[in-house]
Amino acid sequence: MSKALGIALLACLAPFALLALDISNRYRSPRNPERKVRKSTELIVLHTTEAPAQSSLNKLSERGEAHFCIAEDGSIYRIVDRDREAFHAGRSMWNGKEDVDKFSVGIECVGYHDKPMPPAQLKAIAALVAELKKMYRLQDAQVVCHSHVAYGAPNKWQKRNHRGRKRCGMLFAMPSVRRELGLKAKPKVDRDVQARRLAVGDEYLRKVLYGNVDTMRSHYASLAKPRQEAKPKQDSGGIFSWFRYSQDKGAKTAARPSATVKSAKLQPPPKAVISAQAPPQSIAELKARGYRIAGYVTPEKSASKIAGGRWNSPDTYYTIRNKVISGDKVNPAKMEIGMAIWLKM
Repeated sequence: MSKALGIALLACLAPFALLALDISNRYRSPRNPERKVRKSTELIVLHTTEAPAQSSLNKLSERGEAHFCIAEDGSIYRIVDRDREAFHAGRSMWNGKEDVDKFSVGIECVGYHDKPMPPAQLKAIAALVAELKKMYRLQDAQVVCHSHVAYGAPNKWQKRNHRGRKRCGMLFAMPSVRRELGLKAKPKVDRDVQARRLAVGDEYLRKVLYGNVDTMRSHYASLAKPRQEAKPKQDSGGIFSWFRYSQDKGAKTAARPSATVKSAKLQPPPKAVISAQAPPQSIAELKARGYRIAGYVTPEKSASKIAGGRWNSPDTYYTIRNKVISGDKVNPAKMEIGMAIWLKM
């Protein structure tokens, strides 16, 4: 291999080496091939799904509405390839530039804009954000929440052409949460409001984004203390320091029962219990076990529209040409028109 070829190969592989995280492709979107490659990356946008994990992952995957999704247990799922455009920001503006999808990475976090997230989830968010910051050479203030960039469409109660910023992901603007994510800075002003391109439609949200409102402080105050106590230790820093801190904090938390202990011991959502009985092999068996057809896949009706969050459950079945396929084995990219979806009624 020539020296020039070797250097070129290393340059291509470098971005992948940075993402040395355990990222699942289980919900990788079939929309990937049709999405354009971004010309630039100026922001990392943090969202809250405002819905449970399973339904959120199904929707994000089907529509390609994020680059990554992080569940409560810290599991990271790849939805759209990180250098392509994901349709996550919606109606958006940042420093006069609209369509934030064209220059940002979107991370959906399972949870709600006004509720705390488990420590395992915050650690996973922090790790992914740190890697993406290195990869795209971004500063802390370029890690924003959806509230920093999104704005609402007009409605009958609003006479102007928008309704101001939206609350999605607003907890990621709060100092206590950003501290847990290892972020020391955030945007100081809304330049679009300053330039009168947008108006303030939600005064409380403005105080969260650019003031000192922090409703998460009490939830994460106890998590900050071990980190302060660890400062006197001689440490080389970096990722190994982060892992040692995580272990020390876990040991100290286990020593004193409290509300924090309950948060630290949150377990992943229970997986669907699969019956020990052999899977049905025919339509006759499905009927005998109480299954009924809920609908047929058509260009207008996707599997998720018919079966909701159960579309890829192991106890949902698809049939076509007398073949029976369980929901956890069906490939959404190869789903055929006319497939019958069977649910236990």
